[in-house]
Amino acid sequence: MLVSLHDEPPILVCADLQAEYLTPGRRHVILDGEAATSRCLDLLTLWRDNLWPVMHLKRIAQAAWFNPASRLTDWIPQAKPRPGELTFEHPLPSAYSSSRLVDYTSNIRSVRCVLVGFSLDETILATVVEGFHRSHRYQVVADAVACRQPGAADAAAYKQSVVNVIANFATIQSSAELIGTSGAVAV
Repeated sequence: MLVSLHDEPPILVCADLQAEYLTPGRRHVILDGEAATSRCLDLLTLWRDNLWPVMHLKRIAQAAWFNPASRLTDWIPQAKPRPGELTFEHPLPSAYSSSRLVDYTSNIRSVRCVLVGFSLDETILATVVEGFHRSHRYQVVADAVACRQPGAADAAAYKQSVVNVIANFATIQSSAELIGTSGAVAV
């Protein structure tokens, strides 16, 4: 099914596009962060150009884990929310740990979201699973998500394993599959 410019498009959810995840040497540095960021920005531009709804998630936590007072928790400059775009801060991996997000989604008739961004193995996984149990539909754009560096494991295999788990709760698509040549979005 395609959503054209005249249909109600899904909400683009930009998960945790924060400087912390792109800073080398940091505990939560993201694997292939630049490639995923580029694809996220492409999709964000498409949504903004068409005036489609955009939601930004920002991970905040206790200072010992992910210091909310640090400038590293700031948005990646190009992905900074614009006026009129929704923003939700979440203290736990699931975005649903934000009571504001829970209130917002409870007032939407049909929650359909395209999910991109960081922390595939934390925020994205937890949000999709919890959303599934709330009957919310998610599409995860596989080439616009990334996860932190695993210990000594094969990073590509680790990411694929997480994507495989998420596929039990959401649709997995590439950005090329998501966006048709006509500019329509496949949902």
